[in-house]
Amino acid sequence: MLVKRVKTKKDMKKFVRLPAVLHKDSPYFVPPMWLEERSAYYGKNNPILSNSDYELFLLNDDSGKAIGRTIAYIDFNHNKFYKVEMAFFGAFDCIDDPAAGAILVETAEKWAIEKGMDTIRGPIHPVAENWGFVYDGYYSPPMYMSPWNPPYYHKFFTEYSKAKDLLVYEVDMRKGYVLPERYISFFDKFLKRYPEVSFRRMNKKDIKTDAKAILDVSNQSLLDNWGYVPLELPVMEDMLKKLKLVVDPDAVWICEADGKPVGYCLGFPDINIIFKKTGGRLFPTGWYRLLFGSKKLKEYRLFGLAVHPEWQGKGLDAIMYINLYKHLVHKNILIEANYMLEDNFRILNALEKLGMEHIKTYRIYEKNLMS
Repeated sequence: MLVKRVKTKKDMKKFVRLPAVLHKDSPYFVPPMWLEERSAYYGKNNPILSNSDYELFLLNDDSGKAIGRTIAYIDFNHNKFYKVEMAFFGAFDCIDDPAAGAILVETAEKWAIEKGMDTIRGPIHPVAENWGFVYDGYYSPPMYMSPWNPPYYHKFFTEYSKAKDLLVYEVDMRKGYVLPERYISFFDKFLKRYPEVSFRRMNKKDIKTDAKAILDVSNQSLLDNWGYVPLELPVMEDMLKKLKLVVDPDAVWICEADGKPVGYCLGFPDINIIFKKTGGRLFPTGWYRLLFGSKKLKEYRLFGLAVHPEWQGKGLDAIMYINLYKHLVHKNILIEANYMLEDNFRILNALEKLGMEHIKTYRIYEKNLMS
């Protein structure tokens, strides 16, 4: 086995396509949109990698066949914000072979040490924008912008410690989920108490304005969240542009108080269902399915919900969820809420009171490179 740095177009193609090769027989693997994926690992096309030092590694067997891959990178914004010397790894895929896994892990570690880093954490994928390995809940396909992996990946990281678990909750209106009546009453009472509060849908014709509104609320409300790094406008714009073609206006809401953004709720249909059917291809008919088929989807992801610090503790987070529910309940859908920190007990308790069920766990690993 030989590990090499990705430098040629041929190697890049093998790197990008490897997950589909390894997991083609799995009913749970979902391919990415290949048109975006093949260019996303270049810094000029990726707002996260554009501010990082990074290297792509491809592992080949003795016949030249790709059998593993990973990216190692240093996020300068993260390290400056937390005052640490940390590297990350992501895009990790490998055959079920201890030696192959060890080579990839050691290669990323060696690269990080050579760059002067004392810790490595991951998987945090800077292209797919997903965090962690699936740790519990392997036997269901991932929603858009969330990970999937076979169980054996964890055995490659026995020398790592758990950095954090991220939890996934869901409610299924198709199975009879109904928001308790007391929350509907709370919604009406809240708006009477705070008449300055209003909700508006995302404006697809003015992505930059809404991206800035979401950015400002996020950077003030999420600073104490583990692993959060203040976002830059290009990152948020890039995310909203990805969703622009398929966004459901009933699933993206900006909350304002006297016209000033104080919260947001960001959800979207699970377009992975379409990518699964099209094999991640947009042509010849994939684009049509994506554009029109997304309107018929019955699975949604609640990607983000945040409240400005001035409004925290007043119940606005619940109000935004109730507003989301009121506008989606007639569609009879499933909603999955991702990336809940395992120790954010206030949020977890709120989700459970709302009737959500814990269905999946992702795990992020970390290792001290100096010990």
